[in-house]
Amino acid sequence: MAHTGALILAAGKGTRMRSERPKVLHTLLGEPMLWHVYRALEGLVPDSAVWTVVGHGAQQMRAAFPGRTPGFVVQERQLGTGHALQTAWPALDSAGVGTLLVVNGDTPLVPRAALAALLDEFQARRPALAFLTVDLPDPSAFGRVVRDAHGAVAAIVEAKDYDPAVHGPLGGEINSGIYALDMAAVGPLLPRLGNANASGEFYITDLVALAVQAGLPVLGARGGADPQLLGVNSPAELARAEELLRASIVDGLLDAGVMVHQPGTAVVGPRAVLEPGCEISGPCEIHGATRIAAGASVGSHCWIRDAEIGPGALVRPFCHIEGASVGPDCQIGPFARLRPQAVTEQGARVGNFVEMKKARLGPGAKASHLTYLGDAQVGAGANIGAGTITCNYDGRSKHETVIGEGAFIGSNTALVAPVRIGDRALVGAGSVITRDVGDDMLALERSRQRELPRRK
Repeated sequence: MAHTGALILAAGKGTRMRSERPKVLHTLLGEPMLWHVYRALEGLVPDSAVWTVVGHGAQQMRAAFPGRTPGFVVQERQLGTGHALQTAWPALDSAGVGTLLVVNGDTPLVPRAALAALLDEFQARRPALAFLTVDLPDPSAFGRVVRDAHGAVAAIVEAKDYDPAVHGPLGGEINSGIYALDMAAVGPLLPRLGNANASGEFYITDLVALAVQAGLPVLGARGGADPQLLGVNSPAELARAEELLRASIVDGLLDAGVMVHQPGTAVVGPRAVLEPGCEISGPCEIHGATRIAAGASVGSHCWIRDAEIGPGALVRPFCHIEGASVGPDCQIGPFARLRPQAVTEQGARVGNFVEMKKARLGPGAKASHLTYLGDAQVGAGANIGAGTITCNYDGRSKHETVIGEGAFIGSNTALVAPVRIGDRALVGAGSVITRDVGDDMLALERSRQRELPRRK
């Protein structure tokens, strides 16, 4: 049974980006352009019915989207959008695709609603081919839409090939590069695509004129002047698109009840979830799959990625949190760094210039300043003095330090893992602890102080 599929054109190098990285892997708010396009297709086309034409940097594309590689089609030579469609056609045809939605991989802001509207109009009117158009005051290098005296679409002509004497006065209606195709109707037209144009490439746009010549219905659906329908072709355009997306996300958070101070300087990624009632202050960056609970507060100049900030937690300014979990009512910072697998439980406190990695700070425990906790388990109510280091690496392997409940670790202590400090134990300041310390014990490990005459 024929079904709807989608094809994303993502094989180009993007010369104007001045980068060896495939154009669609350049990021907006921490996510590749292509990721945004995949997201726009969610709910319209199943993931299993989405194909992606890749070419330049195909290995980088596979590494970036390993779960999508079964749907990758390799265009060995990048000979234009029409050639990309020809390359993918056998896979689409064998999969039984009846209606095909074609989207460019460099349109990260394309709204799902615009794609849905095009598909709905296509299903209602059943043309052989439909495409979205955009009206621009300055169409510059975009392909122009040519209509006849009755307003029907006659062709799409690339800017370099447009001749006013042949095609009529220049207008502002351009092709967005988003199409809906009837596979059965368009299939016979594909072999007729030629490359006798200024670029020597095969264009999907030429299918429009071929369909009109064959007497097939063609629909040019007007998308207004929405800049989100346009592709990104340069660093400047990428920056403008990213700012549009940033402002849209922040506006949505404000409307939903999130308190955002200095909203013009707050950066929140599209995968982050900020619950109504939480509070953030710009400038800040919140990326990845971060979740900030209601009642939590994040101060300015913080960078957070793939982290969980619990209800009532306070993250003071200038903190760096990645892959970590901050529990309810915890206090973090200022100037704290929580690395992957760092966990602070209910009411724990992490102060200035404290770094945690793969470590857990139990309920009510405190590491107030100038401390490194790596591969460590700290029990409830323990206090970690300034300058404490868990020496977790012996040059070959990582080892764990366990600090019991209610333990007190004096300032400037080195705990050489693997080692266990018992519940309610006290470790004297300046100690180097290499053996386990029992519950309720006092441990001291320092040389005797000596006084010698000072040389003159």
